[in-house]
This record gives sequence, C-alpha cells and structure tokens, in this order.
Amino acid sequence: MDASNLISMLGAIALFLFGMSTMTDGLAQLSSGRLEHILEKLTDNVFKGILVGALVTAIIHSSATTTVMCVGFVNAGIMKLEQTVGIIMGANIGTTVTAQILRLSSISGDGNPILTLLQPSVLGPLMAVAGIIFYMFIRSGNKKNIGQILIGMGMLFIGMDTMTKAVAPLQNEPWLQDLFTAFSNPLLGMAVGAAITALLQSSTAFTGILQALSTTGLIRFNTAIPLIMGQNIGTTLTALLSSAGASKNAKRTALIHFFFNVIGSLFFLIVLYAGNAIVGFPFWESVMDMGSVANFHLVFNLTCTALFLPFHRVLVRLVERLVPGETSLQDVSVLDERFLSSPSLALDRAHDGVIQMGEYALSNYRLAVELLDKYDAKKLERLSETEIALDKMENALDDYLMKLTDRALTPQESAQISELLHTLSDFERIGDYAVNVSECASALHNKGLIFSPIAKEELAALTAAVDEAIEKALACYRKRSYTLSLQVEPIEEVVDLMRDDLRARHVERLKTGSCTVELGTQFLELLINLERISDHCSNVALVILRQTAPKGDLVRVDSHAYTHQLHHGHDPEFEQMFADSKAKYYDPLMSIEPSFGEE
Repeated sequence: MDASNLISMLGAIALFLFGMSTMTDGLAQLSSGRLEHILEKLTDNVFKGILVGALVTAIIHSSATTTVMCVGFVNAGIMKLEQTVGIIMGANIGTTVTAQILRLSSISGDGNPILTLLQPSVLGPLMAVAGIIFYMFIRSGNKKNIGQILIGMGMLFIGMDTMTKAVAPLQNEPWLQDLFTAFSNPLLGMAVGAAITALLQSSTAFTGILQALSTTGLIRFNTAIPLIMGQNIGTTLTALLSSAGASKNAKRTALIHFFFNVIGSLFFLIVLYAGNAIVGFPFWESVMDMGSVANFHLVFNLTCTALFLPFHRVLVRLVERLVPGETSLQDVSVLDERFLSSPSLALDRAHDGVIQMGEYALSNYRLAVELLDKYDAKKLERLSETEIALDKMENALDDYLMKLTDRALTPQESAQISELLHTLSDFERIGDYAVNVSECASALHNKGLIFSPIAKEELAALTAAVDEAIEKALACYRKRSYTLSLQVEPIEEVVDLMRDDLRARHVERLKTGSCTVELGTQFLELLINLERISDHCSNVALVILRQTAPKGDLVRVDSHAYTHQLHHGHDPEFEQMFADSKAKYYDPLMSIEPSFGEE
C-alpha cells in the first residue's frame, strides 16, 4: 500500500466521520427537540421505551447520544431510572440502522437503474448536490436543515465509497492479514474494538469502517465477532463520562448502559465460542461482507434485548446496589449540560430555571415585607440563604445560555435566549430590591425605630400592590399568558401613583416636623425599592406581551410607543384594569389620614 492510498483512506475516514456528524446535527436541528420530548414523555413501560429508544437512535445515528440524553433527564429529575432501561435497550437496536443503509455498497446494480441509483458512488454525489441546493439557495422554513442532512448523508456515502476503494490494495498486505488473525483472539479483539469506539465516540462509525474493511476479504466471522462485541462496550464510555459529577440516579443510568452492553457482549461471546468448540459452526471461518457485518450487528443487539427484557428490573436493582443511597433534591439539577446538544430542550430547562428564580424572588419579597411588620432573625437568615441561591442560579443560567449560543440555533431559539437573559436579570433585580427592603427592616430594628400605625397602613397598601404585580408577572411568564401579562402594567401604574402620593405626604410631614429624619429616610428608601420592583415586573410582562400579542400589534413593533399609548388613555381595556387596581389599592390609601410620626 503506497502513501497515496494511505492518505486517500485517512481522508475517506475523515469525510465519513464528518458526514455522520453533519447529518446528525442537521437531524437534531430539524427535530427541534421533538425527539427529546418523545423520550421524555412516551416511556411509561419498558416496551414503549425500547420502541422509542430504537426510533430516536435510528434517527440521530448514535446510541451514546440517546443514553447521554437519558442521563441528563434522570439528573434533572424529569425521568425515573426505571424508564431508561427500555430506552437503552432500544438504542442498541436503533444504532444498527446506519449499518443496514451502508450495506447498499455491496448491492450490485446489474444494469437495474434503481439498484444503480442506490450505489453510494451515485447516491452520495446526488444527495450532496441536492443538499447544497437546499442549504444555499432555498432557505425558507426547515429547508436549510434538510440541506444539511442531505449534505451529511452525501458525505457519508462518498466517504464510504472512497474508503472502500482505498482499502482494496490492503487485501494483499501480509501485515494486515496477520493483524486480523490476531483479532480472532477474543480478549484482544474486544479490547481493540472498545478502544477504537471509545476514541471515535461512535459505535456506528466503527461499524462503518469495519464494513469498508470487509471488502478486502480479510474480515472473517471469528475476527469480526470480538471487534463488534468490543465496540458495544466502548460506546458506553461516553455516557459513563457524562455522568461524572451528576446525581446518583444519573450515574445508575450510565451503569445500566454499561452493564447491559458488557454482560450481553460477554454472554454472546461465551455462547458463540463454546458452541463453536462443541459443534463447530460452518460460518466460523467464512469471509464477511458489508451485509453480513450489518446483519450480525443487528442480530446481536436484538438477541441481547430479548435476553435482558425479562430481567430489566434486575439491572435496576444491580446498579442501585452498586451506587447506594437515596437521591435528594440537592442532587437534582435543572441546568444539565447534556441538554446543550439539543438547544430546544436546553431552552426548556433554562425557562424552568428562570421560573425558579422568579419563585425565589417572590419568596424573598414576602419575607422582607414580613420583617417590616415584625422583625425575625430566622426569617432574615432564610432570606439571605435564598438570595445566595438566587445569585448562584443567575450565574449558572448566564453561563448555560452563553454556552448555548455557541450551538447552531434557529432565529426563534436565539430570540428565546435573549428573552431568558432579560427576564432572569429582572427576577434577580427583584430579589436584590427585596434584600434592600429587608435592610430597611434591619435598620429600623437595630435603631429601635417603629413606624406609626398610619405609616404601616400606607406601606401595607403599597406592598400588597407590589406583591400582586410580582405574582402576576411570574404567573404570566410561567404560563406564557397574554391575558395575565396585560394585567401587570395597570398595577405598576397604580404603584407609581401611590409612590408619588406617599412621597408628597412625606415632604409635607418633613416641613411640619411631624416626621423624624431617620424614619423619613427609611420610608423614602422603601418607596424607591418597592416602585423599582414593580418596574421589573412590568419588564417581565412586556416580554411575554411581545411574544404572545397578535401579529401587527403595536407592542410587537414598538414597545415604548405601546406603553406611551397605554399611559395616555388610548386603551379602554387598560383604563378599566387600571381603574380596578386603583380602587383596590390607591383609593383606600386616600382615606388614610395623611399624618406621620414616631410612636
């Protein structure tokens, strides 16, 4: 084999692997997370799990990726450990589909135009050209993703065809014959198969390379069997690595994949070698072609699934013994980096994280208001702990979303990232202002200052209005509700009105000397912080309004013009909701005697 053949073979392998990666990425983009949601929802029994696992893996051409998804789902608390067993079994079956497609290379055209068209030397270039047309010239809808898939499949077939031609001279190389003879040693063959698959991180890729090498006539059943067994073990490494640092159940999921493949491979190997020693299989020394490699791979995985199916609960108990202990809520992480490979799914998890931030902010706001009414050191400590969690969640979400921007995203997904970043910032700021309110409460307590009953009534009315604004902002974001998002701005406008009136009263009290400077300073600080909280609630609601308003609505075109229109009496619906909120919070405030002082 000369240098040109070696370079050609390496280039063909590179093109083959890149084609597979390109095709898989395109399929992931086209699915927009639907495959992952199928995994998440349709796995309530082991038989459904097998079917779903096989379907998803057949589409994305990677059992390792499917298993890593399962590890992520379990780590996030979305899926139970038992649900993953069927998916993992099905994933091993689904990964054989690519080998069955690649065996088209071994079909002879014999003048039949349809069979000739299916030859990789013809089909590959045709698919690549069609893909380029879709990718570069037809960019509407999902056409670009379809183009990427076709380009990937074209490169896959071209790479396989080139690889097959490049390895043809190897059939006369004595060193390669000796190498494959050595692989008939089951332990060496399994080790090499596992190592190459772990390096490629794809059992499908290794099977494709083995199919190309089978065209040399050097691959025999006794040579290929240990290699195929080994690649089934090597493919488990990706999931095992992805479970590092994850929850106990996520580690157990990766171990289920490992034990299923290892036990199945060893069992199959022992039965085959023992059977050959006793009976002497006639095919044992036979040469394998592309079709027989693909078929053996399929039969092996079907047989392992059939053997393990009655014992799937035993696998669960085994890994629970190996990774003992109960899982706790602290083990569950909404933001799992395994989901980054599927942007739509990662965005769903990030959305859940932002909602969690909103819940933390609302909780801290209510604790801060309670501290104003009655100081409690334990509540202040709880508030501080929640604020730390809120800050950590913000940093984690920021990092997570920034990593997500490095992925291939649709315009809608990019817009959603921007929305999430703005909203998490608003919820974090609400949490910060809640801390400021608690600091006012601490200052009053430490200085022995007490607001008068009238001042308490005034603050109670204002804090109740702000509470409703936060609650409705969180609810409209959680439900992505257009109706709820409309209800936030009227409350925010009433809060502004209340702030202005209370500030005016305060100035008058300062002039008359009925208010001390220290109490007045804290009162003004509270007004500022409470009004700013309502501003951020308005921001959250406006994000949802822009996303859910009818097409052509002013809020979609110019949100500033929209809010200006609302505040100048040009929207009857807004005016009615504003009047209702005003009657609920502002009008009772007007009945309070505008006096203020120390008790």
